[in-house]
Parts: sequence; structure tokens; C-alpha cells
Amino acid sequence: MVTKLLVDTALGREKADFVIRNVTHVNVYTGELLEGVDIAIKGDRIALVGNAEHTIGNITQVLDARGLYAAPGFLDGHVHIESSMLTVTQFARVVVPRGTTGVFADPHEIANVLGLEGIRLMMDEARNLPLKVYICIPSCVPASTPELETAGAAVTAEEVEEALGWEGVVALGEVMNYPGVLLGDEEVHRKIQATLRAGKPVEGHSPGILNAELAAYTAAGPSSCHEETRSVEAVQRLRMGMYAMMREGSGWRDLHEVVKAVTVEGLNPRRAILVSDDRHPEDLIREGHMDYIIRRAIEEGVDPVTAIQMATLNTAEHYRLDHEIGGIAPGRKADVVLFEDLRRIRVRMVVSDGMLVAKDGVLMVRPAQPTYPEHVRKSVRLKRPATPEDFTIKAPVEEGTVKAHVIGVEEGKAVTKHLIVDVKAEGGVVDADVDRDVIKVAVLERHKRTGNMGLGLVRGFGIRCGAVASTVAHDSHNLIVMGVDSRDMAYAVNRLAEVGGGMIAVKSGETLALLELPIAGLMSEENAEAVSQKVEKLQQAWRKLGCTMKSPFMNLSLLALPVIPEIRITDKGIVDVKKFKTINLFL
Repeated sequence: MVTKLLVDTALGREKADFVIRNVTHVNVYTGELLEGVDIAIKGDRIALVGNAEHTIGNITQVLDARGLYAAPGFLDGHVHIESSMLTVTQFARVVVPRGTTGVFADPHEIANVLGLEGIRLMMDEARNLPLKVYICIPSCVPASTPELETAGAAVTAEEVEEALGWEGVVALGEVMNYPGVLLGDEEVHRKIQATLRAGKPVEGHSPGILNAELAAYTAAGPSSCHEETRSVEAVQRLRMGMYAMMREGSGWRDLHEVVKAVTVEGLNPRRAILVSDDRHPEDLIREGHMDYIIRRAIEEGVDPVTAIQMATLNTAEHYRLDHEIGGIAPGRKADVVLFEDLRRIRVRMVVSDGMLVAKDGVLMVRPAQPTYPEHVRKSVRLKRPATPEDFTIKAPVEEGTVKAHVIGVEEGKAVTKHLIVDVKAEGGVVDADVDRDVIKVAVLERHKRTGNMGLGLVRGFGIRCGAVASTVAHDSHNLIVMGVDSRDMAYAVNRLAEVGGGMIAVKSGETLALLELPIAGLMSEENAEAVSQKVEKLQQAWRKLGCTMKSPFMNLSLLALPVIPEIRITDKGIVDVKKFKTINLFL
């Protein structure tokens, strides 16, 4: 009986399995730093915090951590593991040594390809890892409607209700279809109501909305948002009782502005949560995971103990798991991060479920390599191979200038601009205009062999030759290709189909760089270091093609997401997000 065992250990009648001695305890409950503290552990739980001399027996493992700080295991309150392009196993291998012991994952990327099967595969893989993976069951699979895009799968309200009963499912994933919430979409509201009946939180996604619209969205049930990009958005969410998730990912670095709700406006930070949303392998290796985001919060003026609280206790309380995780206290899971330097958070050792699992940046346990069914590795199903002619844009006039709806992108921003651009027609065709930074973009349906393809124009990447393509194309993850040369575009599409998905850069019919992502077209089976090296080669290849963006992959992948303003492209064509409908390429 666990409760009796913990009582006996705390009183010394039973000896502890593991005692960490002489730490400076970062107490996230009181905001204190307590010196010379011991932590006595029995099994996977903490029995005592204080003087643990009487709990030490002949076979107790003792770790003298004098000079180190002890904080609760760091928690990522909102992440899509698939966006790291790593399996759950390889993701754990790189983030656990950085102090992350738990993540709240919304696997809507793999769900859009494989449905509930994909979610189960990730959950099964996570069971024996030193990383707690809590699942927020995806709410918007697909992200929009069949009229706007074709996804590989759909997760219905009935399936959401079923999955809410699975062990490890703790919330409803981000409700991206905020227009549906405000317009009274019955399917969306059924999913929200099922979650509230189950007593679990509803994760929000409400970019840019304020005042009455935000009040209406919050009234429907969502209790958090990670899409704030301005301080005023965080302020209003906190004032309405929501949790403001402050994001510092690889693609979206919003913390600098959003954290001003705490540092400038002086609002209580107890409902502020630090999250990554996405984190690419090269950034995980070079900068870190939650340790890096905590450091960034401190750099922005947040008190160090408060910053740690925002990545531990606040997160646990939001998901109603603070009786299990989020703090170093008797009865809680024994997840402890030992680190140097309160302001720089240099992680030395990590304890997960009472076991020392990482030391000096190295994972000390060896998780088994996962295996995936063959059909998961062959998820790129085109109706036929692409040809250069597929990427010919036919103009409404034979010669002259026509006005076109062009997608405008800016580095580091999820939103796009709806541009009206005069483009030149020659011989009844509109081609790329590299001098004006206007190139072709297409999305090919790759799940059901429908043959659907949307064709359009984009500005902002700076590409002057060749083509790039990816099967990571949020959220339906069809195959997106962008470029100047139609032959290179066709080559890129067909090469990705051959390898089961990934990212590629092509010039003059030759592959400059290729990252294979055979697991659902989203994830690699290689480790973070290998994936990072291939991502670096891709970045170099993009630069050879003329792109000046530091990390353009997320901008490319989000071109196909028709729930973030202002204009997108899917396999059904150009989507005006504000009007929530497809439009013609030309005015």
C-alpha cells in the first residue's frame, strides 16, 4: 500500500530507497529558496522534504547535491512532439537531460494522417520512457472543413468522448476552430461539452481575438491560449481567468512581447505558463527545451523562482495534476531537476519517478527503439506522379497584367498577409517573378489519392531558383511544394513520395538536401543529432536557392493551415481565412 509505505518512510520506520542531500530547494509553492534540504524518495514518490537523516538505511542510495538547486521536473504545457521531427523516444532522449520530465502533447499532427491509431502509437511508445507524456486529445482533426481541405483522417465527437476515458488523456487539445465556436458549430461544441462533463480542461487557440469575442470563446469552455503575440492579448486572457501560455518555440518566439503582461503590467503570474509549442532538433541540442525557455523568461525580467513556477506548478495546476507533479513535496512523484546557477539554469542531473535518469547532458537509461507498422511508413499516396505541367498557372488573359491573390509571409510570424499583386501573363500563363519575390506554391492531396491540387503564388521567401517541398504541412499534412522551376517542383514531389515523406530542396533536377520522415511523413527514426545535421543541410540548400530566412520550414508548413489569418493554400485551392471559404487565384 503506497500511502502506508510513504508514511513509514517519512517517520523512519521504513528506509528510503534514494535520498538527495543538502540541496537548495526551489519551493514553487511558497516562492522560497530553502538551503540544506534533503529529499527522501520511496519508489517513485517523495516521502519527506527536510532533514532525511533518519530515513537513510544500509541500502539507501544517497546523493550529496551540495551546491546545487533542486526544482520540480520541468513541464512543457503545450507541445506537438511531431514538430520536432523525432519519435517520442528520440524526443525524450534529448529533452530529459535538459530537465524536462513531463509534456502535455497534442498529437494532432499524426492524428490528421492516421486518426486515433496514430495517437495510440505515440501513447504506446511513451509508456516506458523516463518522460511523462500526457495527451490532449485533438479537437480539430481536420483543422477546418472538407470544403476547405482534405485530411488523412477525422476525429469525431464520439471518438473524442471515447478517448477522454483513456489512461493518460488529460484534456481536449487546442480548439483551433475558434470561428466554429463563435458561430455555434454543433460538432465543436459537442467535443467541448464532453470534455467538461469528464472534468478535464479544454485547451484554447484564439489568435488575436479580444473583448466580446474573447469573452464568448472563453465562456464556451477553453481555459488557456498559447497563440498570444501581444501583451494585450495575454492581459485580457489572464483577466478573464484563462491561463496565458507564453510561447518560445523554434518558429514562434513570442515570449519577449507576451511576458510584459507580468513584467510591465505587473499581473499575477500564477496563471502564466511557459510552453514551446514546437521545438526543432537543432534548437533542442543547441539551446535546450524548457530550461532554455525558463532562462529566456529570466532574461526578460521574470524572477527566477517565478519563471520555474511558470514551467512546473502553474502547468500542473492548470491540468489538475498538481497532486501528482509540479512541485517537490511529500506524496508527489519524485521528479527532480538538480542544476547550477539560478539565473542560467545549468542542469546537472535529472531524477524521474525516483530514478537518476540523466547526468551532465546524457540520458542514463536506454529506451527500446520503437517499431511502426508498414502502412505508417508508406503514407504518401498520390493519385499519380507529378509532372511539370501540373504547376502551370493559366492566366485569365493571353497577354498583359492581371491582379492575383498572393500569400505574403514574414519570418517568425504565423499569420500571413492577403496581398493583391499585379502579375504578368505571357502566352496565357503566369510564371514566377523572382525579381518581385513572387513564386509558385502548390498543395497536393497525399492521403486518399484524390488527385486534388491547389495552385497559387507566395511572396516573402526570397527563393530565386529551384524548388522545395515538404509533407509536414499543418495540419492536414498534405504535400506542399514551392518554387520557381516547374520541373524541379515535380521532381521534389515525386522524390518525397518515393521515400515516404520528408523535406527536400532541389535545383536543376538534382537533390541539394533531403530529410526523410517516413513515419506518417512527419517523423524520422534517427536521433536528434542526425536529424539536426540534415536540417542544417536543408537550411544551407534553401540559402543556395536564395532564401534569407533563418528557419523557413515552419513558414512553409503553415501556408497550408486554413485557420490562421489571413490567406492560405490547401489541396482545395486558395483560402480566405477571414471569410472561411476558397477564392479564385485571380481577381
